[in-house]
Amino acid sequence: MATPGSSRLLVYEDELDDEFTGLADSDGLMTIAGFGSLLSERSARYTFPNLVNFRAGQVHGWRRVFAHTADVFFARGIARPDTGEVASLSVERLPASSSSSASSSSPEPLVVSLFEVPATPASVAAFIGREHEFRFVGVEPTDLAGRPLGRKAVVCAANTDADYRAMRCPPPEWERRWGVHGIQAVWGRDDVLPCRAYLRHCVLAAASLGPQAERSFLHATYLADRRTTIAQHLARDPTIMEERPPPALAERYNG
Repeated sequence: MATPGSSRLLVYEDELDDEFTGLADSDGLMTIAGFGSLLSERSARYTFPNLVNFRAGQVHGWRRVFAHTADVFFARGIARPDTGEVASLSVERLPASSSSSASSSSPEPLVVSLFEVPATPASVAAFIGREHEFRFVGVEPTDLAGRPLGRKAVVCAANTDADYRAMRCPPPEWERRWGVHGIQAVWGRDDVLPCRAYLRHCVLAAASLGPQAERSFLHATYLADRRTTIAQHLARDPTIMEERPPPALAERYNG
């Protein structure tokens, strides 16, 4: 079981334990904040077929970053290790101050999707199993007008390899999930670019949620350098939006 503590290299306020204690409401539902593929309701229902109340919202004080890899991209055959296009998406706290980061000079809230799902032990365990490499943090979302929703939502936050190995991924599990793909480091990478098929999927998902979500994704999501926005990355390589996923993923990875 993960227990938040100061011995970790990376410490989050309001980090959840592995039971997501305190997240369920009186109806036994918990709220999830989606910031990538989950910006699309259609895509979200692949993972959460019983979700309810899908809508747009905001979280404040965070940024999206493509700065870690995902074993699922290798398993599904869409990672491109030869070009470094293997990165998946997480959110991380905005730095308190920075002299050069565009995100800290214009700290707009992230537009996210919000929806409720059952908060049963089985559903929480399944969620953690799917998002194994992340940290899980309770955030206070607002609606698009900035009004607090009065409930917390869980968000998949960035991790470190040291914490991940200590908390959730001992050597045998690391080998099963990562070593089989030749992955030696998951987090803290500056040598990766977004997985092309996944990035296209996320851009389409953001557009499906509306113009505010699309603008937020393009201009408040960063490469691993924390400076280059996705809008700038796509301008440099517009062929990314022409990328087609393999036939087996054509429906799931299409926004």
